[in-house]
Amino acid sequence: MRIYLPATLPMLQQLVADKQMQPPGGTAFALTPALRESYASGDSEELEYAAMREASRASLRLLAAELDGDEEGKATSRRVVISADVEEVTLRPDLDYAVVKVTGQVSWRQLAAVHVDAGEAEEAVRAAAGVIDAADLGDQDAELALGDAEDHELAWFAPQEVPFLLELM
Repeated sequence: MRIYLPATLPMLQQLVADKQMQPPGGTAFALTPALRESYASGDSEELEYAAMREASRASLRLLAAELDGDEEGKATSRRVVISADVEEVTLRPDLDYAVVKVTGQVSWRQLAAVHVDAGEAEEAVRAAAGVIDAADLGDQDAELALGDAEDHELAWFAPQEVPFLLELM
């Protein structure tokens, strides 16, 4: 199953170094039967994009935690979503339609692609990370900030390109 793992740049750097990662809380997102049923229409590609979008929102939550602890202002505000193919996941429709739990590590060999914000998205992503919880609670201004970040498409990178991408940042 193709899964989408929310991450941050430091997490991606650690993945490159270790060649494996433990998803935070074992949480990932995927095109699950519950997600498919929740949409009136849409092909698999559109529904995979919906799952990846949920992972990018979870990446904002991870970024919010990083930014809170960043007293020196060195954190880079870019969403990261890691696409991987894994054999076994546990469906978690009680959490959300697209949520799955991954047991154990995800290895570098399982990576299909890495999706990262471009530099011009940083300001909007930083603003959205600061209000993601308020957006979840229905704050309209926060939802607009989240929308501004989501207007920026994540760039696609093949796994072999990721070390070079990180060098350039």
